[in-house]
Amino acid sequence: MHDHRQATEARLERAVVQRVRPAVHSGATALQVAAWHAPGEPVPVAEGLAAPYEEFAVGTPWGLPWGTTWFRLRGQVPAEWAGRPVEVVFDLGTVADHVGFQAEGLVYTPAGEPVKSINPLSTWIPVPAGTQEFEFFVEAASNPDVLGGGGHAFDPTPLGDVLTAPQQPLYVLARADVCVRETEVAELLADLEVLGGLMLELPPEDARRWELLRGIDRALDALDPHDVAGSAARTRSVLAPLFAAKARASAHRVSAVGHAHIDSAWLWPLRETVRKVARTTANVTQLMDVHPSFVYAMSSAQQFAWIAEHRPEVHEKVRRRIAEGRFVPVGSMWVESDTNMVGSEAMVRQFVEGKGYFLREYGVDTQEAWLPDSFGYSAALPQIMKLAGVRWFLTQKISWNADNKFPHHTFDWEGIDGTRIFTHFPPVDTYNSELSARELAHAARNFQEKGRAHWSLVPFGWGDGGGGPTREMLQRADRLGSLDGSTRVSLHSPEQFFTTAEADYPDRPVWSGELYLELHRGTYTSQAKTKQGNRRNEHLLREAELWAATAAVRTGAQYPAARLQELWRTVLLHQFHDILPGSSIAWVHREAAATHARVSAELEELVAGSLRALAGEGSQRLVANAAPHARDGVPALGLAVAETAGAPVSTTSDGADTVLDNGLLRVRVDAGGNVVSVLDLLEDREVLLPGTSAGLLQLHRDTPNRWDAWDVDAHYRNVVRDLTDAESVVVHPDDGDPGRGASVVVTRSTGASTLVQTVRLPRGEARLAYSLDVDWHDREALLKAAFGLDVHADRSASEIQFGHVFRATHENTSWDASRFEICAHRWVHVGEAGYGAAVTNSATYGHDVTRSAVEGGRPGTTVRLSLLRAPLSPDPETDQGSHHLEYSLVVGAQITDAVREGYRQNLAPRVVQGAGPVEPLVAVEDGGVVVEAVKLAEDGSGDVVVRLYEALGGRVRTTVRWGFPVGSVTEVDLLERPLEQGATTVRDGGATLTLRPFQILTLRLTRA
Repeated sequence: MHDHRQATEARLERAVVQRVRPAVHSGATALQVAAWHAPGEPVPVAEGLAAPYEEFAVGTPWGLPWGTTWFRLRGQVPAEWAGRPVEVVFDLGTVADHVGFQAEGLVYTPAGEPVKSINPLSTWIPVPAGTQEFEFFVEAASNPDVLGGGGHAFDPTPLGDVLTAPQQPLYVLARADVCVRETEVAELLADLEVLGGLMLELPPEDARRWELLRGIDRALDALDPHDVAGSAARTRSVLAPLFAAKARASAHRVSAVGHAHIDSAWLWPLRETVRKVARTTANVTQLMDVHPSFVYAMSSAQQFAWIAEHRPEVHEKVRRRIAEGRFVPVGSMWVESDTNMVGSEAMVRQFVEGKGYFLREYGVDTQEAWLPDSFGYSAALPQIMKLAGVRWFLTQKISWNADNKFPHHTFDWEGIDGTRIFTHFPPVDTYNSELSARELAHAARNFQEKGRAHWSLVPFGWGDGGGGPTREMLQRADRLGSLDGSTRVSLHSPEQFFTTAEADYPDRPVWSGELYLELHRGTYTSQAKTKQGNRRNEHLLREAELWAATAAVRTGAQYPAARLQELWRTVLLHQFHDILPGSSIAWVHREAAATHARVSAELEELVAGSLRALAGEGSQRLVANAAPHARDGVPALGLAVAETAGAPVSTTSDGADTVLDNGLLRVRVDAGGNVVSVLDLLEDREVLLPGTSAGLLQLHRDTPNRWDAWDVDAHYRNVVRDLTDAESVVVHPDDGDPGRGASVVVTRSTGASTLVQTVRLPRGEARLAYSLDVDWHDREALLKAAFGLDVHADRSASEIQFGHVFRATHENTSWDASRFEICAHRWVHVGEAGYGAAVTNSATYGHDVTRSAVEGGRPGTTVRLSLLRAPLSPDPETDQGSHHLEYSLVVGAQITDAVREGYRQNLAPRVVQGAGPVEPLVAVEDGGVVVEAVKLAEDGSGDVVVRLYEALGGRVRTTVRWGFPVGSVTEVDLLERPLEQGATTVRDGGATLTLRPFQILTLRLTRA
């Protein structure tokens, strides 16, 4: 038989596009349209409904960037349409794809009842049956398409901030009609899309492909192109036998979960996300009214809280569906946060606030962590998730790896402490599936567990900018339950999928360690002020809780629980995976800087109030030490009189060089202000590699192939300029202030930017402290600080939440080579047997650690911090302006020292006047066991909660002592619910603990 495939496929495509799809709506009659352009920011619904409207014609431009226009639609249903489904078709003038990135609107009745949303692929509004006259209002947001073309243009644009966007209309109202929905045509369209799509995915040698081809050809003969509606039923009857053939026994099985991944901020500000969530959830609840088996999953407790606060009428519909089990809260977190840079306690609080909200508001104990789009996953997460009561983890992002395909889709993920959690990567490779035949076929072909497991999950619905599932997607799901040649599709909740898949695959493989994303490495550095605000407030929150809890126990002061929760939630929101990583528009980061500054001011006020209450009346100079290690004689977590620092630092000249000496280190600075020697006097050992310097500033060209704010591509290393020339070098000898020592201040220039680097040798410390003040005006550049260390290390240790991970410094494998930029929290450590060094920082996350060959091929190690970037998209002014950065080189350091100095770098002591010392509430004997949080219990009982962890990666037996009367001690999970008692032995005044490597332990102490 002759091969007419191409002809039939072309015939089908034209019939669908030009004949069937346009015939879904018929009998269009014009609506009466009026509009009101809201001035400034969005207004409450009642104000929009009551606004003064003026006539507005189709074809008229509307919508200033980031503006809101309210449209009033009035129409009549012709008498001859009685009994037929009637819909309004209202097209705001968007491009018919790219949902969530253009104009969109929420439809209301005159009474303010939400109906559904309008977006580029959902322009219809249902008219209630039996209606003769109707009226709708549409709150339309004229959001600009910031990146253009699906977010892949990456051209600099002023559209990313309402302060810089040009003030011309972006859209033209394209259509406003009342129509009949031709139900049979809509069903025919779904038939043809499903069968035609399946046909194209089957191999030519598969007889089923030919069966579909011939059947579709016959059906198109039955279709009258001039009377699609009249011939639709006849055409569908020709197609019916093709649906009768059931799926093959070996067909891959898919749990289709309705979803809309809504970025809490990205190419739109936070205030617009509030409306995006309302629009999407209104869509979802409307679909549930007409599709009884539809189940929808939504993550992020913050987004539920937003609609409860700002759109209570939408939230009420959501609450009813949650009670039915069809609208499913998932994810267990306050937002879908970044997990690379979020601090230890903040990562815990993402789950405490997320799960706690779902439990209190809806009685739902979420069982899964749901992070489809975050940019890599910390190896600390499995333990944190398990301690929060999470059983399952889902992500999709690792499919974006640039170099290495991840070997599993379903597996157990093992964290740094040995905890394992059931994990799934949907092989469909998208969290915005349309349930198309192409996507489902890809999921089946791509599934790595074939032959051993049978199930995968497909999140379907428009996402990123929201929108969610559509009725067309549900039509496809209805047809794909069991269809020969296709993946079998079931509409499921996440829990149904996970319980089924877990039982289906008992002997699953294990992946140990971090889930490193081989992409988006620039997010460790972009938008430095956002990262600084986050780091500063994470530590201020620690201090505020510690001193408030101490004051509550010691003095009976009121514990500011509600205020602390509000501030925690604000910080957690700004850890969203496009805010903290620096990949949002200028508006988002402008607001983030202001919000972090406000939070810092409030936390400083709380800390000061608690310390005043603790110190009492008196003139004694006390030091408050919020760090988990004693400092200058001041105990960890307490107040005391500080001991005198070490001997003064000498400053001498050696020719053109300056030499600083504090008895522990002898540091040589050349005439250009470069630190060319660091001699460890205790070990009589030079720390630096020959020909290198400590803290060398280097400027790289930074022009990633795409994803500007997100990516640092490996070719950045090919073009670099060492900033060794100085405009001025000023030496400041030790002036007698015990906290300062001696320093050298060096001013340099890149040509566009000015950099003032201060190198300080403190008294009594084997540490070289750096501060850098930059007036930054370079573009598409990456600034790094390099430390060439004479240490032979084939791996580096980087701090993560509640521990650290090791990463190779070599490039033996493609997996090693891909980690050319890594994330660390407060410190990076490199060492050989018996000796090491650490580089600590106050708010830097991006690093690279490489092996460096010197004379004779002897290897050393170079540690570099990524300080500043200057990408042009999505914020063309990224990081432009002034910055203050701090970091240190800790000489002769073991990991214990790195942990201690990392906290020191980020938790400065506070000086207060008071009556006398204040004993800590808790004290730990072992320096490798770190107290991460001291607070009062979430339930308001007044119990003291202490969270600690083993920081060195070894087993330890230690004693925790408390400085107040304790009635009982209970090991609890992160939500402070009792656990089965572990290796804790309680005695008078303390408890003996046995901890596993990197184990997190939370103790609840009832006050006697």
